[in-house]
Amino acid sequence: MSSDDLFKILKADGWELDRTKGSHHIFKHPEKKGIVVLPHPRKDIPKGTENSILKQAGLN
Repeated sequence: MSSDDLFKILKADGWELDRTKGSHHIFKHPEKKGIVVLPHPRKDIPKGTENSILKQAGLN
């Protein structure tokens, strides 16, 4: 899965881009706790990293 696909999934769930640090986009959710860090732009994100990002977002 690409970082663009994960970006769209996070945005659809209500996550908002809080800030960018280098090649990493940091998202916050208005209701959920914590942050989600997404390496961007990447064409292929490893499956383990993808699962970890989705788990952090509460979308597993």
